[in-house]
Amino acid sequence: MTSETMTGNDRGRRAARDERGLTLSVFVLLILAALVATAGLVVDGGQKVTAASQAEAAADGAARAAGNAAATQRLAGREGAGAAVLAANAYLAGQPGVVGSVNLAGGVVRVETSATAPTLFLSAIGIDDVTGTGSAAASIVPTGQER
Repeated sequence: MTSETMTGNDRGRRAARDERGLTLSVFVLLILAALVATAGLVVDGGQKVTAASQAEAAADGAARAAGNAAATQRLAGREGAGAAVLAANAYLAGQPGVVGSVNLAGGVVRVETSATAPTLFLSAIGIDDVTGTGSAAASIVPTGQER
């Protein structure tokens, strides 16, 4: 059947078939984009969780190091505050990809940390990395004393 012998009804069916194919292609494209976006959120969300876990573990370790250093100094009969801060900072210095701060106030060493991880999918929209944070505290006051 050539276009010269095609009836109006045949042309209408052919146009409907062409539009249906185009509509289906757009639908598939939208579904595919949604699946890629979901995968990106899952993968890059996992990167964020990993960064937060790394930051929290570093803060916990630094606070533990501070408490241990202070206890060791106290057992030797010396003031433990300076050693606690030094130990916490030394611990943080040995943690790759983690930055943090150590503060001493009222016999409590507080450690705040953050870690970043690169994104895989979100970098396509300009978000190159995600950051996770952590915090921990350790009391360096000997047992039985008030803070």
